[in-house]
Amino acid sequence: GTTAARSQGALRIEVVGERWWWRVTYVDEAGRRIESANEIRLPVGRPVELELTSADVIHSFWVPRLAGKLDMIPGHTNTLTLQATNAGISRGQCAEYCGGPHAFMSFYVIAMPEDQFSSWLAGEAGDASAAKPDQAAGQALFLSSGCAACHRVRGTDARGTIGPDLTHVGSRHSLAAATLENDVAAFVRWIRDGQHVKPENLMPPFEIFTDDELRQLAAYLDQLR
Repeated sequence: GTTAARSQGALRIEVVGERWWWRVTYVDEAGRRIESANEIRLPVGRPVELELTSADVIHSFWVPRLAGKLDMIPGHTNTLTLQATNAGISRGQCAEYCGGPHAFMSFYVIAMPEDQFSSWLAGEAGDASAAKPDQAAGQALFLSSGCAACHRVRGTDARGTIGPDLTHVGSRHSLAAATLENDVAAFVRWIRDGQHVKPENLMPPFEIFTDDELRQLAAYLDQLR
């Protein structure tokens, strides 16, 4: 049961289905909460408890290589235990039609050897790396253009909670819930053409930026590792 797992100080991960992405919060053995998005990392060989719920409509959590489907229901928590036997990457998908870009609501599960996972989680818990001088322009744009109203970058004045936490977004396996690769060009494309990439997603289009500004913003986000 849940209580037994918690009393042993087990790692658990809270996953909230949102339109149309995944809010992922690691709760470590000490009770520390570490928020991320659209990707779940697991230590190989250790059962990890996932607590699944939804912020809006019914979603369904499905990683075909690791487990069956489990519904994510507003106001209700379902628990799924995942255990990866080998290191590697598995793709997951929302398996319940949830409107709009449902088909683009995917994620990756990345199983890592225990020691690598521990050092990754320690890094993930930390604040964002300080912007280097050549990224200062991108950071200033991020903070002044409304991005910080929805997104958090820990260690900066960006404290939004509506959209994904971007503290370490540059180190994730993909962008936009497994819709795009993760590189500078993908950040540019997402900020400029997000509604074409993923129609009806809830991030407003940002057509205000020049090409130079887009590159500066993308370079800043890319180095958040």
